[in-house]
Amino acid sequence: MGISVLQKARAGYMAKLPPALRNGASVRVEEGGPTTSVADSDKIRELFPRIFGKPRLIFSEGGKNASSAPLNVGVILSGGQAPGGHNVIAGIFDGLKSLDNTCKLYGFLGGPSGLVDNRYMEITKDTVDAYRNTGGFDMIGSGRTKLEKNEQFEKAKENCRALGIGTLVVIGGDDSNTNACLLAEYYASTDAGISVIGCPKTIDGDLKNEYVEASFGFDTACRVYSELIGNIERDANSAKKYWHFIKLMGRSASHITLECALQTHPNIALIGEEVLEKKQTLDEIISDIVDVIVKRSGKEGNFGVVLVPEGLVEFIPEMRSLIAELNELLAREKEAFSRLKGRSEELAFVNRHLSKDASYVFSSLPVNIQIQLMLDRDPHGNVQVSLIETEKLLAEVVGIRLSEMKAEGKFKGKFTTQAHFFGYEGRCAAPSNYDADYCYSLGYTAAALAGAGKSGYMAAVQNTHKSADEWACGGIPLTMMMNVERRHGADKPVIQKALVELDGNPFIEFQRNRSKWAVKTDYVYPGPIQYFGPSEVCDQITKTLELEKTGEK
Repeated sequence: MGISVLQKARAGYMAKLPPALRNGASVRVEEGGPTTSVADSDKIRELFPRIFGKPRLIFSEGGKNASSAPLNVGVILSGGQAPGGHNVIAGIFDGLKSLDNTCKLYGFLGGPSGLVDNRYMEITKDTVDAYRNTGGFDMIGSGRTKLEKNEQFEKAKENCRALGIGTLVVIGGDDSNTNACLLAEYYASTDAGISVIGCPKTIDGDLKNEYVEASFGFDTACRVYSELIGNIERDANSAKKYWHFIKLMGRSASHITLECALQTHPNIALIGEEVLEKKQTLDEIISDIVDVIVKRSGKEGNFGVVLVPEGLVEFIPEMRSLIAELNELLAREKEAFSRLKGRSEELAFVNRHLSKDASYVFSSLPVNIQIQLMLDRDPHGNVQVSLIETEKLLAEVVGIRLSEMKAEGKFKGKFTTQAHFFGYEGRCAAPSNYDADYCYSLGYTAAALAGAGKSGYMAAVQNTHKSADEWACGGIPLTMMMNVERRHGADKPVIQKALVELDGNPFIEFQRNRSKWAVKTDYVYPGPIQYFGPSEVCDQITKTLELEKTGEK
């Protein structure tokens, strides 16, 4: 495997740890009071009777392991990639070795399917050292197989027992950690002797709460996207002839779009949660964009930058209702739909089975968007919004509206567009110092949870907006984050996604400045991630975290 000059230099970076872990993963555990779920507590208690209500755990230095025997731990990477995953594994490995040098760490290959199919490798010091502070999940690979059936749980149990594994660590997003919660409950109910621990991963930033202050990878991905946006802003301000419509990852929440807006000051940034709150229609969104374009054409020029969250269509009320109905329809009529031949039959079938209102909205969309809405669902039964070219839809409809205004003499400028989608560019970047440190600490915390014999918890590291000397770590019960949502046409227990809070400091800061950014050219060019140099350059935190914790930039 080739090694770049940067990778070679980064291999020597020593990730920071909270004080409680600096002498190893054997910690003193302080327990809080009983906990409940974020919503639907009666249903969640009924579904998870053995692990519901566990206390929060806070670690401090100087404890003893729950068992004197060496620990064998299994780890899986689940879902999409996020910068820092390798450092989580490195933290688990180093943490285990601090407990007992004979502890072993096994990585299941290809994600959850590797756990079920018994595809694994033992992770050694040489393996870990080759991947420290690197991006990607290529050490053991990832996958999107859902762990939700008893047969899967039993196969996983057999495979773990054959390797002497007493703890499984699931590194993933909200759905993956929901599966970890199901697994923990099942193993508790069957006295399997296997603990399950989760780690919060997703670049989307929607796995967080009062106690889990960030999902890893968000910091790095936003810095990568912001560099690219800044480059485009510089180009737009140089050429002065294009409007750039940039779609950014974030299916269920607009955290990435908001963070990138705070970093780069685009002319327009659409926040899905605001669209939903205001019940904005597609027509109203188009009108707002057109208004900015017309104003800028007379003052600044015929150029600008629009940021669009990946999941925007699901926040527009009429589109949200349509997609929900489509999800139900395609889940219910899966077999009948699979027998159809060609797009014409599929379009006719969908229109025939939708309600009158949904059919009207569906028929009013360009055919290519209709087709994208019918494409195969993701493993969780949801429309794959990343395949819907929202940025091109907006650019096209805005162009039509401006052409009509030009014919009426209401617009005298020019409108030429470029469309972009920044997604995979950010998922496997070399982690920023923040993510390198945070992820290593999460992994080490997971090892400490394993050493303490805990199950049904998510590793948590807090106060990361401060110096590492002030970081705190411990465990948060997975059931604390659970609620009930509609999936595949049925109610399912899932970890609640964290949406952009419209009364939160990050959005308020954006709201305070966007009118100025809309008309004036006030672009900021963040440049690439810096790994070496002054702390104020290399150890930055996201604007989101800074504003959430301090209330000011």
